Amino acid sequence: MFLFSLIVPLLNWTFVLSKFIVADNVIATAKNIMANELQFRIGISIELFMSVGLIVLALALYILLKPVNKNLALLALSLKLVEATLMAVTVLIPFIALQALNGETTQTVFTLEQLQFPIGVIFNSHTAITSVPMVFLGLDMVLFSYLFLKSNYVPTWLAGFGILSFILVFFHAVMFIIAPEYAVIPINQVIFWVPSGLFEIIMGIWLLTKGLREHIQIEETS
Repeated sequence: MFLFSLIVPLLNWTFVLSKFIVADNVIATAKNIMANELQFRIGISIELFMSVGLIVLALALYILLKPVNKNLALLALSLKLVEATLMAVTVLIPFIALQALNGETTQTVFTLEQLQFPIGVIFNSHTAITSVPMVFLGLDMVLFSYLFLKSNYVPTWLAGFGILSFILVFFHAVMFIIAPEYAVIPINQVIFWVPSGLFEIIMGIWLLTKGLREHIQIEETS
């Protein structure tokens, strides 16, 4: 699930959804979506399935790590579920806009350009909108990584790297909300996001090949 939650949305965004965006031209973005509507619907459907994947990952991590500290694991689970819900909402918003664009009733009230404008604005703002669920991603994965550190399930360096990586994700998501002009700078995106991607790849491969260590340090069992 670590590998799935990283690789699938990355490929979906790189090869499907990003192709619709025309920077600083929301009408052109909307026209791209309408000209390739089936491809767009497939792309947002994949994002919706990813929300389900996040729930599966959250439950798996909770079950795995609740013997270490049930309260922290429950908090991390709750934050992860909020993240998954918000990610689903980011799919719902452009879907509603697309339905309005195709609706016969709305087309009699608004011009085509007026209908195209909202979906273009929404999709051109996709990265900014997803910064909100990314705040919760940073928080929940810091907690889960801390529990991995306490459990001794995986090497200390790997769990510590996870904590650091998702602290960076959290700060970048907050930066996107407070000071987006700095968040969009390419070097900042690399610095704040590449470590978390590396962590998910390493953790996924580690769990597939090495599994979990048998010894855990139980902090709280109730």
